[in-house]
Amino acid sequence: ELQLVESGGDSVQSGGSLRLSCATSGYSSSTFCVGWYRQAAGKEDREEEREGVAVIDSNHITTYAEAVKGRFTISQDNDKRAVYLEMDSLKPEDTGMYYCAAAACAVITTMFPFPPSPSFAYWGQGTQVTVSS
Repeated sequence: ELQLVESGGDSVQSGGSLRLSCATSGYSSSTFCVGWYRQAAGKEDREEEREGVAVIDSNHITTYAEAVKGRFTISQDNDKRAVYLEMDSLKPEDTGMYYCAAAACAVITTMFPFPPSPSFAYWGQGTQVTVSS
C-alpha cells in the first residue's frame, strides 16, 4: 500500500525557514513522481484546488511554482525513501496546509511543467505551515 506521511510544519516569522519531510512507502521511486501542494489559509480544503508548489520526477528533475522559485527547494533521498521541501525566506502568503502527493510519472508526464493537483492519485494527511509578519 502506498503511503505518504508529512512532517515538519510549524509557525515561523516572516523571513524564516522550514524543512518539510514526506516519508514514503509502497512504490518505486524509479517510476513515481512526487509533488508538494498547498491549500491556502482560509480556504476550504478541496483536493482539486490545491496549489502546486514543487514537483520532482523519477530522474530528480524539478519544477517550481513561480511564487516560490528561488526560495523553495525540493529534493529526494531514495535511500531514506523521503522527499523534502526546504523553504527559505518564508512569507505570510506561504501560510497553509502543505501536502505531499505521488503519481506514476507515466500518468502525468504530459502534464509537466506543472501537473494539476487532481493528477495525483495519492496524498498524505498534510502538515501546517504558518508564517507571521
